[in-house]
Amino acid sequence: MHYKKTGLITLLLATVSATAVHAQQIVQEGGTGGDIIVTAQKFEQKLRDVPITITAVTQEQMKRLGVDDLDEMAAYVPGLNIQEQSANNPGIVIRGITSDSGSAQQAARVTLYYNGVDISRSRGAYQAIYDVDRIEVVKGPQATLFGTASTIGAVSIISARPKPGVSGEVTAGYGNYNAYLVGGHLNVGNDVIAARVAGEWKKRDGYVHNLSTVQGDLYAQNQLGLRASVRYRPGSALTVDLIVTYDRQRNSGTPFISKRFATSEGPGNPFGSANLSGSPFSRQVLGKDKLGLTRDVYDANLTATYDLGEGWSFTTVNGYRSFDSLEVFDADGSAAWWLEFAEGAYGSQISHESRFAYVGDHVRTSFGWNVFHENNRQVVPFSTEEGIYLQCAANLIPTLGCISPTGVVTAAQATALLTRGAATQIPYSSIFTNKGINDQYSMFGEVTWVPVHQLELTAGIRALIEQRKSGYVSIAPKSVLSGAPLIPGQTTTKGTLWSQDSFQALLPRFNALFRVNDALNLYATISKGRRSPVVNQGVAAIAPVIPEETVWNYEGGAKLSRGMFNGSIGVYYQKYRNFQISRTITDANDPSGKPVGTSITESAGTASNLGFEAEGQLRPTDWLMLFGNAGFIDGGIDNTKSNGIYANNRFRLQPRLQWSAGFTIDAPVGNGIRVFATPSVTYRSKIFFEIPNKEAISQDKVTLVNVKAGLSFANGRYEIAGYMRNATNERYLLDAGNTGGGFNDPTYIPGEPRFYGVQLTGRF
Repeated sequence: MHYKKTGLITLLLATVSATAVHAQQIVQEGGTGGDIIVTAQKFEQKLRDVPITITAVTQEQMKRLGVDDLDEMAAYVPGLNIQEQSANNPGIVIRGITSDSGSAQQAARVTLYYNGVDISRSRGAYQAIYDVDRIEVVKGPQATLFGTASTIGAVSIISARPKPGVSGEVTAGYGNYNAYLVGGHLNVGNDVIAARVAGEWKKRDGYVHNLSTVQGDLYAQNQLGLRASVRYRPGSALTVDLIVTYDRQRNSGTPFISKRFATSEGPGNPFGSANLSGSPFSRQVLGKDKLGLTRDVYDANLTATYDLGEGWSFTTVNGYRSFDSLEVFDADGSAAWWLEFAEGAYGSQISHESRFAYVGDHVRTSFGWNVFHENNRQVVPFSTEEGIYLQCAANLIPTLGCISPTGVVTAAQATALLTRGAATQIPYSSIFTNKGINDQYSMFGEVTWVPVHQLELTAGIRALIEQRKSGYVSIAPKSVLSGAPLIPGQTTTKGTLWSQDSFQALLPRFNALFRVNDALNLYATISKGRRSPVVNQGVAAIAPVIPEETVWNYEGGAKLSRGMFNGSIGVYYQKYRNFQISRTITDANDPSGKPVGTSITESAGTASNLGFEAEGQLRPTDWLMLFGNAGFIDGGIDNTKSNGIYANNRFRLQPRLQWSAGFTIDAPVGNGIRVFATPSVTYRSKIFFEIPNKEAISQDKVTLVNVKAGLSFANGRYEIAGYMRNATNERYLLDAGNTGGGFNDPTYIPGEPRFYGVQLTGRF
């Protein structure tokens, strides 16, 4: 394996000098993707002049592709995958490295930024992407730019800002599964003060039929997003932006479907009907009557930039975000009243950053400080019936089973049989909570030297101190039938158990950009990333600290923009130490002290990651543009004895190969009418959903065909468009394993079927 990887590195390095930096952007007036203006380095630059790996996707491009969510957008960015199990549980994957833990004690790996503020805490991270200016995807650690959570990269969402004048847009749509869409924005203002309000409401029926008589169909969607922005510019020197956002989800249950248990329609089938009935005591124990998600997120951002003169400027970015979510789910994937859970996630985050910057002919520099505080908790209540639990988990009465081949819950007779008729039902409930209170303080600085126009050299470092405090509390009564708490490893604590520790780190980055000529730029990067240590508090009063995860990242790239062609090609290599993995507890005697079915973080040892990326656009005429990209990843836990059971495992949710391709036609037909169409294909190779890798918990290659097409009238003021996603109705799994896997009952979530519909848009 070592020689194989070394040879592949040599081959790729001989082919290119670095990793791809490019954006797939449709430019109507003959420009190229390299002319996109981005702010990843905290000041405005053309994308082709940024010496780091960054892809920028604009609102215009997402509209043409028919993309209206983060997971859909990710399919067109090489090296990025986003798994949206629910709005309460997004998994963001950059170059095969995942950040999706719901524990309040664990740090994120991939930073999700919203208008310059870290919102990476998983249960508060989902953000609708209506009325955005662009989304910048930074690949590789760049700590001086995006802070401590940017272990392997960052996704930065920048909303559209108010501007002078009066303008607006309204879109309404209808699709299959009774899908409704209403969205748009209104902008009013002048050169001194301007305001913008935007919103989006999406609602559709569930696409997984539920046979239960007490629960509706699954994966129904009801989401609302609202944003108000004000920009104040009393003069040319000062710009102040205030942005307030509210996001709400009222979605139906997630379809965790078991293959182990049948329904009345036949054997368990992730692509058939489900029978998820939840708990009869759902309101009292789990917090709401039905399966599904109730989530509210409030976000406020105040950013001010002041031009100090003579090349100097000062910027301060301040943010507050709070989230309150409750998701009730049926973890056993069957009609049995067995593993009925809820997850409540509650938290708040406060962020402040100030930065001085100087831009001169031969020197650019920036320096500043950041303070970040978060207070979060994850609450997990559990409901079951004792006889059903013991029978389905341990098959105490061999002739009874759990669920019959016709879908009848035979285990419902277990309590009567075990008590010899003294009781027919014994409800049981427990609850455990983990807490995290984390503070981070950092100072950062960097300098770019431009000795000649062709060459730029950058060096920077972030010094940080963080204080992490973790808590754990549980209430787990003894079972009437077994005499012990039903969830193995769960016991009643005497109040909250706490552990805390503090940590320090220095995170450097080095970048070089070389302009070969007006058409070709080369760049190279060396940088260090870090995932915070985990103060892993469980049942034990003193919990172990999982060491920090560190990665050294080496990459470089070349991009070409000449005539009708615009493209890039590149390679990267990353080396990890103390690679942190999330593992589901399946043994009551696990040393973590956490109950069966919960997820913990631990070190899997060393890991490495080698990748190749390429992108390209070809515009032979003003009305036709062809695009394509590809990313290859050869990564995983190193195959060494010291890495134990994790050795030679691939990263979870990591495809070896992904690509997308398509073309856009946008042509005038006369009288202010244009015809447009963007068909596209996305491909992702096999992925494993867990480490250690298991064939049963994996998804083979997936190819999806999407298209959006229509007509615009009155020089773009009105538009009618049709869209279709997953046109071939391909069946694939969105996730597998899940909480049920901790009880030897893995469950499976089906991906989206064919969606299609029509949208009407008016602009002024």
